[in-house]
Amino acid sequence: MSVLCSIPLVYAQGSRQYIKDAISEWGSCRNVAITKTGGDLALNGRNAYAYSGIPSGLSDALEELHDDNELIDDVQLAENGNWLILWGNNGFRWNRIPYSLESKLREYNEQGEVVTSVTFNDLGDWIVISTEHVSASDYELQGYLREGMEAYGQLWSAHLTNDGLVLCYEWGYKYFGNVPANLLKKLDDCSHDIFRIKFLSDGTYFISDKNGWYSYYM
Repeated sequence: MSVLCSIPLVYAQGSRQYIKDAISEWGSCRNVAITKTGGDLALNGRNAYAYSGIPSGLSDALEELHDDNELIDDVQLAENGNWLILWGNNGFRWNRIPYSLESKLREYNEQGEVVTSVTFNDLGDWIVISTEHVSASDYELQGYLREGMEAYGQLWSAHLTNDGLVLCYEWGYKYFGNVPANLLKKLDDCSHDIFRIKFLSDGTYFISDKNGWYSYYM
């Protein structure tokens, strides 16, 4: 996907309103990373981005990938400042993620796996989804993911907070823990096949499908 030349590729300022203003000017948004206290960012097109309050290491990595014209596919940002960028098919940049997650990502990278979703929280929980496999930080979580796959088909993406989880499957979604009621109502009312969900326990959320449709409450 290309970005119109008249639209700036990079924004950086100090509030979430700036992110919303960037999305409004773009007229589209492919993905976001949102936190209560650790900053926020939005992604658009191939590698356009807008951010506020994120760690300097993350902003430096985004700038480098942007300048190299790499696809910035997804960004995960935890409240404690840990972050991960998924770029290209299986390229990763990260800061202080759990060692077990790092090991799994290195394994997938060496095997040439195409990773579609990575999520983790401050408590050491994580999920990695590729076109071939689904992995998680413990057997209980792994079992929960597979129960959903038996009922709802292929697992497309996942998002973890410190006390909640939402899983997007081919034919529906599952959730666990502290997931805000306004997000659940939006999902129930939505006619789109949701591919990605990001949310916070305070009701902030972003959802999108594979075809460019998106909706948010921020």
